[in-house]
Amino acid sequence: MRFKDGIITSDKMDKTRVVTVHSYRVHAKYKKRYRVSKKYYADDPKNEYKAGQTVRIYETRPLSKLKRWTVVPPNTNLNLKHDPA
Repeated sequence: MRFKDGIITSDKMDKTRVVTVHSYRVHAKYKKRYRVSKKYYADDPKNEYKAGQTVRIYETRPLSKLKRWTVVPPNTNLNLKHDPA
């Protein structure tokens, strides 16, 4: 099971949050690091998280057309291996 840390960028949908996850990549030729961001749709069944909060999401079965992640509090110890990407 994979998980990622990110920031909630949208909380306008019911029981769904958009979480932006930033990572760094290295350019193949110039060796310069640059930031890449990706948005994930995550399930929030209780509507308890708001925009701007830092959260942890973990991969689940497909819940809808776009949702494959679920939000958990950032301090929760899931006893899982961290996926640095």
